Amino acid sequence: MLSFLARCCLTAACLLPLSSAHAQWATINWTIAETLLAIDAPLSGTAQQNGYHEWVGEPRLPDGVADLGLRSQPNLELMAQSPPTQTFISPMFASLTERLERIAPVTSFSPYSPGTHTWQEIQTLTRQLGELTGHRLQAEQLINETHALMDTLSQQLPDAPPLLMVQFMDARHVRVFGDNSLYNAVLERINLTNAWDRPTNAWGFSLVGIEALYDYPEATLVVVEPVPAGVEDTLAKSGLWQHLPSVKNAKLLRLPPVWSFGALPSAQRFARELVSALRP
Repeated sequence: MLSFLARCCLTAACLLPLSSAHAQWATINWTIAETLLAIDAPLSGTAQQNGYHEWVGEPRLPDGVADLGLRSQPNLELMAQSPPTQTFISPMFASLTERLERIAPVTSFSPYSPGTHTWQEIQTLTRQLGELTGHRLQAEQLINETHALMDTLSQQLPDAPPLLMVQFMDARHVRVFGDNSLYNAVLERINLTNAWDRPTNAWGFSLVGIEALYDYPEATLVVVEPVPAGVEDTLAKSGLWQHLPSVKNAKLLRLPPVWSFGALPSAQRFARELVSALRP
């Protein structure tokens, strides 16, 4: 049996695509799920579908896609009732590999690897999934459509100040997205400036108190939903929040949910939503 390290290092070029008309794929990773849907590869099941709809938003999961339960504890009995052709995971869920392999072969992908270029990594993921599922042409089409969209949107932008892109964790803390994040990769593609200049983790964000945002008085704050329950009520009463320059000067944009750890479908959605919000 291949070691986990070897499985992680496999590329699409080393694997034979499965072309059966009845082939279908399962994943507990939302980034992989959105990409499979975008290239029209049959998705038999994915995990935490309510969370997917709340955090990813689009593409919507079709009827008939099984909800496999928690990402960290998928329903193996349900998967075994109709085994997928393969199950796709990410290294975050490596501990599940042995159990999942009792049902179907497992392949692991790591689109957000330390020291890699996010934009190139999510294109590589798209091509690998296209190769494995026999949907190479659809994968290339998705890549080309994304490039074309970014080029079009970059020409439609009004003058924009530097941006701070955040998601709330609670009423006092936010993730601020910078280097190695999907959001920053989109900004680079459409020629916008990210105000956040501090180190980020492998996922491309810094977890900070909202007081850190005071250091960027000229930036426009971009809040990406969802906002945790109760946070907005607390912020309405918070002097710290109300006196934040971007809030006090009405330099604040709010976007619908876009999966911050997503791939090309999320990149497209974020670009469209952001450019729309920036227009007068």
